[in-house]
Amino acid sequence: MSGGLLKALCNNSYRELSQYWDQHFQGDNEKQEKLLKKSCTLYVGNLSFYTTEEQIYELFSKSGDINKIIMGLDKLKKTAHKFYWDAGFKEGRQCVRGQCGGQVQDEYRRDYDAGRGSYGKLAREQ
Repeated sequence: MSGGLLKALCNNSYRELSQYWDQHFQGDNEKQEKLLKKSCTLYVGNLSFYTTEEQIYELFSKSGDINKIIMGLDKLKKTAHKFYWDAGFKEGRQCVRGQCGGQVQDEYRRDYDAGRGSYGKLAREQ
């Protein structure tokens, strides 16, 4: 694999922006678009469970500098979750993980349906 593809992705004249927009961004669309054009975040998915972080680094470092590689891990088995990415334009927004490897949820759901799932069973018993 040549390094030309990743370099082309980071070239502003080539880049076509994704349809994804960060719903929590604290600025207007123009500012977000400007930051996205400077970002060189690369998501790699559908990989073998046996792919290692070192293999990802070895392959993509041929195309240029790598800021950071984030590897999703199964919290029980500590095996790869088949996705990786080189972290993008804002430090701290890459991935939030708890001490045990689980994803941290920073919101509380208030609209439970008592007729569904185990919470519904608990609500009926009270």
